[in-house]
Amino acid sequence: MKIGLLLPTREAVIAGQYDAAPQLELAERAEAAGFDSVWAGDSLLARPRFEPLTLLAAAAARTRRVELGTAVLLAPLRNPVLLAHSAATVDRIAGGRLILGVGFGRRNPRVEHEYGAADADYARRAGRMRELMDICRLLWRGEPVQHEGRYWHLKDATLLPTPHRPGGPPFWVGGGGPTSLRIAGRHADGYFPNPATPEQMAPLWETVRQEAGGRALTLALYVTVNVNPDRAQAQQEVEAFMERYYGAPYEALAQRQGCFVGTAEACAAALAPFLALGVEHLVLRFGSDDQAAQFQRVAGELLPRLRELRPA
Repeated sequence: MKIGLLLPTREAVIAGQYDAAPQLELAERAEAAGFDSVWAGDSLLARPRFEPLTLLAAAAARTRRVELGTAVLLAPLRNPVLLAHSAATVDRIAGGRLILGVGFGRRNPRVEHEYGAADADYARRAGRMRELMDICRLLWRGEPVQHEGRYWHLKDATLLPTPHRPGGPPFWVGGGGPTSLRIAGRHADGYFPNPATPEQMAPLWETVRQEAGGRALTLALYVTVNVNPDRAQAQQEVEAFMERYYGAPYEALAQRQGCFVGTAEACAAALAPFLALGVEHLVLRFGSDDQAAQFQRVAGELLPRLRELRPA
């Protein structure tokens, strides 16, 4: 199992901090502290933050070992040729360390507005994402592409340079709806949900595996943690963080997203049942305004305990 952290790009914008240097410094510190990956979220307008692929390209130039991923990229907002080009370049800079976590967004008026601003068809976002993934893989071969699809048409399109790794970066699909599960199983390289409980996750993963029909897929997990010996303070911090981040009541958010608070031992114990389901890559978001304190506690206390849970 690998363990990564989400860069606080949304949190920085909420705080009015538009200097990218702290984000890149955190990526370097994560690598030095033993994290296996560094991730960046995505949103154009609904939840403003740094553009993830641009930021990850800079992080790639300042790191050597950690994988770099999007958690998750709203792929249907992009033109597939432009996305394939950007992703190939980032993967070249990173030496093959890029992972494309993708999704099409939960139904939400703000997200719908975001799609409209990008001139992307919100009603057909799932179909656009599926076709986009196919086009990217074709272009990453470096050969002329002829494509007559529902949403895009390409004639003699050759993309260079190709990604560093043959076939290009893997696609991991997030989301828990039937369409997301179907796309993850049939078209993706991995599944990347953020369920609230292992009981929620187990049937989702089973459905994805059935859709995959025997294909090998990576199971990843994205959760929010607040490591603090004072559990009441940790709970208060994560509730305030989540409500400010999403602009929605914590009670509703906690029913569908994994949020774990308390001591490192308590957080590790809460995550153990997820890992028992076969999670191969765990991505942690720090649910606190004090990201520096969380980094110290997670790196120093939680990481060693999570490593103990890794299969021998």
